[in-house]
Amino acid sequence: MYLLGASGHGKVIAEIASLNHLDINAFIDDNQSIQKLMNYDVLHQLPSPNIEMVISVGNNAIRKKIAEKYNQVTYLTLIHPNSNISTSANIEKGTVVMAGVSVNADVVIGKHCILNTNASIDHDCQIEDFVHISPNAALAGNVQVGEGTHIGMGAAVIQGIKIGKWCQIGAGAVIISDVPDGATVVGNPGKIIKINSGL
Repeated sequence: MYLLGASGHGKVIAEIASLNHLDINAFIDDNQSIQKLMNYDVLHQLPSPNIEMVISVGNNAIRKKIAEKYNQVTYLTLIHPNSNISTSANIEKGTVVMAGVSVNADVVIGKHCILNTNASIDHDCQIEDFVHISPNAALAGNVQVGEGTHIGMGAAVIQGIKIGKWCQIGAGAVIISDVPDGATVVGNPGKIIKINSGL
């Protein structure tokens, strides 16, 4: 398998792959100055469209562009063995689940998401594609998160909340009401400080 994105985020994903006894052929990155990462070679283009790969890029919008560009690749799902995933949860291809994550009953996670260290996602949540749930963020039951949204480190979302597409939820924010598409929300309780209308 290959990891597209030779960065610190890529290092974490490489370790998850190793813990799952997967062989990493190389990283792929268009930065010509990077030749090695963690003793793996760094290629500067895809060796073939017929490869297995995970996108190891933290930026949600860039991850979406890569997935659309390389749509013939077979994308793998990587789950850290020290995470706690319900047998009734559904996690789509390209998503990475890091150490300490809890995913409870009947959760649906979309494609190419990042569930970062110690994130908690309770029952019946629906997470769309290209979402990043940051370390120590907590989603209560029946929360919906739209495509491309970033939930910041340590944020808390109460039950039944709907968060729109391509939102930015600030670190430590407490979300107690629905959030429209493109909103940036910070604070406790969370307040909208900006809305990106160019979605």
